[in-house]
Amino acid sequence: MDSTKRLYRSRNDRMIAGVCGGLGQFLGMDPTIIRLIFVVAVLVGFAGVLAYLILAVVIPLEP
Repeated sequence: MDSTKRLYRSRNDRMIAGVCGGLGQFLGMDPTIIRLIFVVAVLVGFAGVLAYLILAVVIPLEP
């Protein structure tokens, strides 16, 4: 049995692409905190949008 944790985009806890929901499950955090971090990154500069788009492409969807 595979006991390693895998990072997936969430199918259930999603607002746009499920990146924050998947990160929340993987890190054991509330996805709202991760969403707030992305919002702050967007307000500070455009890096938050770019990071989110890259993660949405790279992280596979939950099976």
